[in-house]
Amino acid sequence: MKKFTTKIVLSLAALGGLAALGMAAVATASTGVVQGRASVIDGDTLEVQGERIRLYGIDAPEAGQSCLDAKGRSYRCGQRAAFALSDKVGARPVLCQSTGRDRYGRMVARCSLAGEDLQAWMVRNGHALAFVRYSKTYRAQEAEAKASGVGMWTGSFEAPWDWRRRPKS
Repeated sequence: MKKFTTKIVLSLAALGGLAALGMAAVATASTGVVQGRASVIDGDTLEVQGERIRLYGIDAPEAGQSCLDAKGRSYRCGQRAAFALSDKVGARPVLCQSTGRDRYGRMVARCSLAGEDLQAWMVRNGHALAFVRYSKTYRAQEAEAKASGVGMWTGSFEAPWDWRRRPKS
């Protein structure tokens, strides 16, 4: 009987804990903070707890965008950016602080992984560019990536904002 009572108490405690977590998720969403396991949508977009999040201050190549490597060979740099972000995040929780909403209704946020700025990491490793139209925050990381010749900087590419404007065939 004692084991049965203990199991009931533990089960109720677990349910209470889950309810508290649910309440915390609502509270954090209302304060503009979203935390949890992220799904990578592309090189500058995550989804956390059902919230689509555009990473603040950076622009990564689009999924269908190609770049040229150091030998002039074409590769899918948009896909590579998304894979790099996915590999970086893995199954670990991210913390995103909203800076507002974009014209598509997505949350725009600064996101971190164990205290590391994800946007800075993407730009520093040449998987995204500083989106200076909206923020000058990541210019130093972009200069570092360019000087080091990493990621897209190993070859040539079109800035994602220019690629999106170009008519597609």
